[in-house]
Amino acid sequence: MLVILLFLFGIGNFAVHKAVLESRHPMLDALPSFYKSGKGRFSLGFEFVILLAAMLLTANGWDGMAIAYGIYSLFNFATAWLVLSGRI
Repeated sequence: MLVILLFLFGIGNFAVHKAVLESRHPMLDALPSFYKSGKGRFSLGFEFVILLAAMLLTANGWDGMAIAYGIYSLFNFATAWLVLSGRI
């Protein structure tokens, strides 16, 4: 059940990550060029690696990893909301 929850959080993380990348926020200009190249494929790939590691570790009995990924997701959602709403 936790792996399914992580998968759903992962979908949300990919959605907000892509929305922030497409927002053309001035803060994104400070990122290294390899991070922005290919319309954010590197950063989305990194997001995938984090999700995959969390799901694999949770599936193998590391339930704390599900909590850690949940906290990570909440920070991602909050930051994306701040960026997309223009508060940052």
